[in-house]
Amino acid sequence: MITPDLAEPAQRGLCTDCGLSRMKNAKDCGRACQFIAPDYPAMEEQVHGRARREGDERFFGPFHAMHRARLTPATEGAQWTGITTALGAQLLTDGAVEAVLTMVPDAHDRWRPVPALITDPEGMAAARGMRMGYAPLLALLEEAQARGFSRLAVIGIPCQIYALRRLEKQLGLEALYVIGTPCSDNTTTENFHSFLALLDEDPDSITYLEFRADYRVELRYADGRVRFIPFLSLPISDLPQDFFPLTCRTCVDYTNALADITVGYMGGEGDQWLLVRNARGAEILAALGDRIVLSAPGSAGKRAGAVKGFIANTARAAGGLPLRRMPDWLRPVVSWLQPRTGPRGLEFARARLEMKAAETILHLRRQMPARVKNMVPGHVWDIAAPYDLTPEPGERRDDSAP
Repeated sequence: MITPDLAEPAQRGLCTDCGLSRMKNAKDCGRACQFIAPDYPAMEEQVHGRARREGDERFFGPFHAMHRARLTPATEGAQWTGITTALGAQLLTDGAVEAVLTMVPDAHDRWRPVPALITDPEGMAAARGMRMGYAPLLALLEEAQARGFSRLAVIGIPCQIYALRRLEKQLGLEALYVIGTPCSDNTTTENFHSFLALLDEDPDSITYLEFRADYRVELRYADGRVRFIPFLSLPISDLPQDFFPLTCRTCVDYTNALADITVGYMGGEGDQWLLVRNARGAEILAALGDRIVLSAPGSAGKRAGAVKGFIANTARAAGGLPLRRMPDWLRPVVSWLQPRTGPRGLEFARARLEMKAAETILHLRRQMPARVKNMVPGHVWDIAAPYDLTPEPGERRDDSAP
């Protein structure tokens, strides 16, 4: 495993420290950053041979196939069943790649992500589990080039993968396999520790945290205990207003549309959710053979009410007003109803994408209105349109207004 020391990041405005500003040519940020002027139709055409179509691709990006999936047997210590790290290990085992660029935990803090180049299939075990914090993954591209790696796999979140794809042609790689995970909002590792402290009086004993599609957060503890907290019981209203940075509140690619294969949870209904986006993604998945069990994703419930409620609260937050707190007596009732009558499966995933689209527009309009025109791609406007969030004059790139 290779984890070299990294240069300090350059100072940027909207930045998630994907690692580009730590490289020798830090000016690449100007043309590669997702938070400047992303061009998803062009990039989807470059990566997948076509842009997204109508239907579910409008939400999730281009895909050939979509599955519920689980690895059998599940991998010990993995976040779900271990599909993502198993894919990386299999690519190394088969010799398809010489290294996998991914994240491992900091030696002194299990929640802090550290980029690493893994060259041994067994080394992928170190990448299991969730991290929270800024992760300069792409800074190690220079190390990969210095070591002569020409066949590389990258496991990353959307803002990292967008920048990677913008640089792909100049990397001169013989082969690049991209395994994407959806991003469910990021924050600093320090902020995340503060969040854990709100969840438990002994936060250091928490070893696992996962936001599940059944409207609960799952916590696991060092002593083997497991605890579930309904979303509505989370102390979100107690977090500082800047807990989630503006970059994450204005993300336009929740589902990692430029990956070859996306591995997430939103449409999985308790399993993982796989979107095979192109032929290379199909190749990656096929390598697991009968170790992976696939089934058709389901969809149930209706999302409109939940999305409208989210938009109303987001509009208040974007305007500097306090969130509306649900009465304590009502929380158990709604927490019981949500997994039974709320959107589930693909409808849950669609709801999250509509929420993110609305959040992007509302926060940018409030905090950086001049950036709306370049930062909000057409598919985000399309997703938000049913909720009367449509472009105002000058808010689309093709507008004639200045």
